[in-house]
Amino acid sequence: MPTGRRTRRSTRCSDRATRRSTCARSTKRGTTVHDDAKADSGEPTADAVGTHLQGHIATSAFRRLYAAAADPEVIVRDDDLPAAVRAELRLAPPGTPQSLASLIDETAAWSSAAGRRFQALGASTDHVGRQLLARRAALGCAPLGLALGAWLQWLTSPGTADDPLFLDILRLYASDVGAGHPGAARGGAYLALLRELRVSENAVPLARLAGESRIDDTAFRLPALLLVMSRRPDDFCPELVGADLCLRAVGLLPPLGLAREELRADWAAIDYSAPRNGGPVPIEQCREIADGLARRSPELAARVRAAFGGALAVLRDQTQALYEQLRASLDPAFAMAELMRLRAREGSVYHHQVVLEERPLAAWLKDCCDDPWPFLDVLARSKLVKPGRSAASPLVTGLVSERGPMFRIFSPDDLAIISRWIDTLPAEPVRTGAATPRRSVGTSADARPVPSEPGAGLPVATQTAVPPGRGPKDLREAYHLLMGRTGSPELRDWSLRYVQGWLARARYRMEPGSVPLPPRWQPEGLRPWLQTQHDRHGVEFENSADIPLPTREAVVDDAVQTALLTLIDGSWLQGFTDYELAPSDIGHALFATYWDELGNGEAKLNHPLIYRQVLEEMDVVLPPTASPAMADWPGFRDESFELPVYWLCIGRYPRTFLPEILGLNLAMELSGVGGTYRRASMALRRHGFSTRFVDIHNTIDNVATGHSAWAADAIDTLMSGLPEVPGPGSRPAVWERVRTGYRSLNPPGGILARRAARVAGGRRSRRAVLPTGEE
Repeated sequence: MPTGRRTRRSTRCSDRATRRSTCARSTKRGTTVHDDAKADSGEPTADAVGTHLQGHIATSAFRRLYAAAADPEVIVRDDDLPAAVRAELRLAPPGTPQSLASLIDETAAWSSAAGRRFQALGASTDHVGRQLLARRAALGCAPLGLALGAWLQWLTSPGTADDPLFLDILRLYASDVGAGHPGAARGGAYLALLRELRVSENAVPLARLAGESRIDDTAFRLPALLLVMSRRPDDFCPELVGADLCLRAVGLLPPLGLAREELRADWAAIDYSAPRNGGPVPIEQCREIADGLARRSPELAARVRAAFGGALAVLRDQTQALYEQLRASLDPAFAMAELMRLRAREGSVYHHQVVLEERPLAAWLKDCCDDPWPFLDVLARSKLVKPGRSAASPLVTGLVSERGPMFRIFSPDDLAIISRWIDTLPAEPVRTGAATPRRSVGTSADARPVPSEPGAGLPVATQTAVPPGRGPKDLREAYHLLMGRTGSPELRDWSLRYVQGWLARARYRMEPGSVPLPPRWQPEGLRPWLQTQHDRHGVEFENSADIPLPTREAVVDDAVQTALLTLIDGSWLQGFTDYELAPSDIGHALFATYWDELGNGEAKLNHPLIYRQVLEEMDVVLPPTASPAMADWPGFRDESFELPVYWLCIGRYPRTFLPEILGLNLAMELSGVGGTYRRASMALRRHGFSTRFVDIHNTIDNVATGHSAWAADAIDTLMSGLPEVPGPGSRPAVWERVRTGYRSLNPPGGILARRAARVAGGRRSRRAVLPTGEE
């Protein structure tokens, strides 16, 4: 190789090595929320990943955690998790003097300064370079961007559904997921951005993103921690609120300034601080929630502030790491080396007969997995490359043409990277005998120390075995334990078997005429059937005119026994608050129904609170819904717990029992419309009680634009996408499950039907559990 070329290449390599060395050094230094001056000046401030949790933790553990915590039916069972996560977030100790106001101001200032740094980085290159940077920036922010707001998904539960503070959280979350509109979540807008940039191949479902090799491991750290905390809301409520407030203050993630300059997108949705559709300002909503927690206790206030600071520190680390990667990628040789490292493993299986400089190409590619730079020197000297002239280089012309041996091996983006690298090579190389220094690609493995014990302290795998322990001793205890989203594996196993038994009872002697739903689903959908049922309810109401209304005592007794149901109104749909299900084609209607049952986040419209007002008119004051005293209240008959417990159990399985939930939901929403609710209203009015609860349901459950219509539409959406051919996932098989769910609202009560339930519910079952350690 000519001396001149070697000198120029060595200089460029030295520059790259210097940048990589700088990045590596920066990981040895901690970052605080007071380092804005350092960050703005360009001095690296990134911290090492995972040095704060029982020693080091492999960054790949966060990918596994991210994927596992995206499952809406997962259980996080590790008792040591709260301490481990708080250590990983480097939370400040309780009693930190820093105020939320100062944290918000400091965060906004950092975000603005960091955004300018990324914009300046984009301005330092040409149009093609900015496009590549925009793609890298969008991918680097994708683990957070695709899940914007997901950490709030379980904070509202049956036990907190009438708590004004948690209704405020639900209102904030509903805005993030675009309540009632398919695909309207903030994450959906981010997905559209990735699709516009043509980098969305592994973005759906959310768990799939963990396998995206173009995203650095460090990008998963904060979103993985937030997602796993969201599955333990009883333990992490103040932490989730504090972290959310931090991200609202950040607003648009700083690296996305690059993408914003390059293309149009729904930036108001992607900017976490921006209002949606003229609604309230999210950071003000979240600040009110944080202040509400602070008023409840100083300890909660301290935890909110600590989580804010911890989330900001981790986000700053991630942002700095991404900045270093983007800055390094401006060197075409760096991008080419990174591409070779990512693709070398597959290529090393082939090319044993192709020899470059007395070595098989397969051997060169195998070395690329650890260090691609020597191979780049060899490749640049080969006949495959014409330095400075990519259009004439066989590597990007004949070899990858439709008749070439490497057809479709490289994507268009890959070919752009290769061509850019070739075009920057000197056109007239001069050979030299100097040795090429071995260099490493500036990835997370090089910039950050690799720990010796991956996954220490955090749950990183799934498991199906049921650990020793017991479930609830009776339905009363089950009712109480099921009030929250967090549950033990034993409770999950018990609840799953309870649902299986209940559905077996619903299936007992289920014949075409035993369920109002038609025996077969028809392509015209359920709307015509729905209208027919509504007409029938009206006729039944008219025919009941001569039937005496129930006595005052009967009305009160019925209201008391059904309180166990009405105070958890919508709980069979609680699983559809999950971030990926709430805006889905089927789930958006179910989330909107749940959202309505809780009064759209307003206490004055909240159905459980309205029902309590009716009970108070009857001189019945019940304990708080989530308290043990509620389940033990002597005024409830034991059998009154059967159906409420079923609702609470099946609501935990929005994927496993989707057809059954859809059928149950239709039965529930249609049950009183046009008839039962009207008669109940007459009875309540006769005895001087408020009719508001039943009147509201008779309107919002209507068959034209209300919950009944939404329930039918959700079923039609599911059924229309299924094949007609026989089989477990076929249209006939799934329709039977929908009909079973419909019947499960009022299943047979005979001895044989209950025996079928006991037999089906006695089988222990397999299910996803998230423990500590590997499977």
